[in-house]
Amino acid sequence: MRSKFTHVFSPIKIRGIDFKNRIVLAPPSPNLASTDGLVTPEFVDWFRMFARGGVCTLYVGNCSIDITECKDEAFQLDLSDDRCIFPLTLYADMGKQYGCHASFEINHNGENTAFETVGHPPYSSSPNISSSEATRAATLGRDPIPAIEMTHKKIAQTVEKYADAAARMKRAGMDICLVHGGHGNLISQFTSPLYNHRTDKYGGSTENRASFAIEVCDAIRRKVGEDFVIEFRISADEIAEEGMHFEETLELIGLLKDHIDILHVSAGLHSDFNMKYYRNWCQNYMMDRCFNVHFARDVKKAYPDLLVTTVGSITSIEYAEEIIANGWADFVAMCRPLMADPDMPRKYAENRPEDRRPCLRCDTCVKHLFIPKPIYCAVNPISGMTSELRDGVVPKVPVKKKVAVIGGGPAGIQAIQTLLDRGHDVTLYEKSSSLGGNVEGAAILPFKVDCQDYLKWLKHTAAQCEAAGAKILFNTDATQDILDTENYDAIIIAVGSDPIIPSSIPGIDKKHVHWAPDAEADKNLVGDKIVIVGAGAVGIEAAIEFHDEGKNVTIIEMEDPEKSFFKLMESSGTSAMEFQTILKDKGIPIKYFNRLKEICDDKVICDNLETGKTATYEADTVLLAMGMRSRTDKVEELRHCAPETNVYIVGDCQKVGTIGTAVNQAFQAALHI
Repeated sequence: MRSKFTHVFSPIKIRGIDFKNRIVLAPPSPNLASTDGLVTPEFVDWFRMFARGGVCTLYVGNCSIDITECKDEAFQLDLSDDRCIFPLTLYADMGKQYGCHASFEINHNGENTAFETVGHPPYSSSPNISSSEATRAATLGRDPIPAIEMTHKKIAQTVEKYADAAARMKRAGMDICLVHGGHGNLISQFTSPLYNHRTDKYGGSTENRASFAIEVCDAIRRKVGEDFVIEFRISADEIAEEGMHFEETLELIGLLKDHIDILHVSAGLHSDFNMKYYRNWCQNYMMDRCFNVHFARDVKKAYPDLLVTTVGSITSIEYAEEIIANGWADFVAMCRPLMADPDMPRKYAENRPEDRRPCLRCDTCVKHLFIPKPIYCAVNPISGMTSELRDGVVPKVPVKKKVAVIGGGPAGIQAIQTLLDRGHDVTLYEKSSSLGGNVEGAAILPFKVDCQDYLKWLKHTAAQCEAAGAKILFNTDATQDILDTENYDAIIIAVGSDPIIPSSIPGIDKKHVHWAPDAEADKNLVGDKIVIVGAGAVGIEAAIEFHDEGKNVTIIEMEDPEKSFFKLMESSGTSAMEFQTILKDKGIPIKYFNRLKEICDDKVICDNLETGKTATYEADTVLLAMGMRSRTDKVEELRHCAPETNVYIVGDCQKVGTIGTAVNQAFQAALHI
């Protein structure tokens, strides 16, 4: 039966080259190239999951046209020398196995390369000191180093480097490239008035500032010929006040359109302004889905004959189908949603959209990019094992075992799915009447749409597992006696964590004191004047929700602002920056250095750790968001109920972490039983 998603799966030919559908992998950087910038077998295996899953084009992010002068990632591909061509063929040929175009985003990041990385000042359109460089210099205790303004000779050399990179791609068997002209990289350092302060033929008017970009695209065309597709990535609006805004970008597109085949429409800036505009091209879970689609839609209105790719939190193929059906874009690019489920295109083509594993937009992947370590996904554990599990299939076991999984949260559900796939006899014990664990509380708030989708998927997956033979026992507290009686060969303990509620604090057991998610589930528990204890994600999300309902909300936090923000970044990724902005805009105060001392009927009393004095805050409701504590007592009760080497402790009950740590630990445990 053909797919219901007729627009997404409609093929298109460009320059005689067939694209089987309209789904593109937006360019990630997986940290799997060699240290000298070459494609490796591990690199090819990681991208194989997307090709196998059904996308029409793969892009790899930020591939350097000359790694000796533009490098801002530890494991960045280098396209500056013919030695790269043979490794590139391995990647290109892998894509062809699946009818997929395996390609690259080619880039020079200009002024954002650090002096320490390449041993000389960076090159740019103008001798600027970027905000990133100013921050770096202050951190390293040296003077800021301005960029070198590129001479006409250097510009001509750089244009050829772009063209040579694309030509090497074609020699390796590729037939499309993505030229990065956005996000504050070198090309946009020429096109944007934010960076370009030249007075020669490359500066001043929009037409002059477009010259470098046009020269790059024309040089590529001369080197690759007519049977090669040039896609050009652009920031529709840089958002920064003095940057390129949409009306001028439309003018720039008019100058570019006859020199390219596809326009890839993003927004924002990359690393400048200390990541302030990162959110505009990589959205966090507090932001709208399909965030930048309106830019692509308006480009199509202005230039209806131009092929356009849109990108930015397009989290499902339902959205992609709507976008293409409405004529807002011709291609839809996704990155994190495809990392969460590389088989998403195949599932939709087979009319199984309910099987899509949703992306949380949690940025687990991004955190690994900056460590650096090979990136992997919070909810897709195979993404971290693409060389070991080359075809994305877990191996069947030689000997079937009887296995118990204790706990029905994300770790437990991942465990039963993997154990069942491997061929084991599986029983899951869940002490409550529903599945999801702490994800149920996390998904209550109306703006937690990604978490809500994930919770729905967890329950759907559990139901599939049950239909396939797994036993799921609700309202059953697994005890030592129960497990001993059943005589399991192996056990995975995934009993999670409980909220920290310190009994030593006077008044902690009063009727108007609640764990924040409990109050979110039952709004009748809260009054009008709320004090929230803890400025982590749980506390801040509750503060936003109750403030929007008209409540007077104050957050108290024991740590100083810097330590508190660092912890928030660890747990919430780039959403931490979004939280700061939202709290400021809404006027929700965080009282730092305040350690909860006592809860009274109408107030809380705190010790101010900065001043040494007592602080008092009026409250008719106190919500606790002080973190979570592992259920170690339950772990100790159960960890000897099977041969000890066959007992695995995963997720929060091992160490309080994230959905990502729980899912990936559970997968590993199930893989080794």
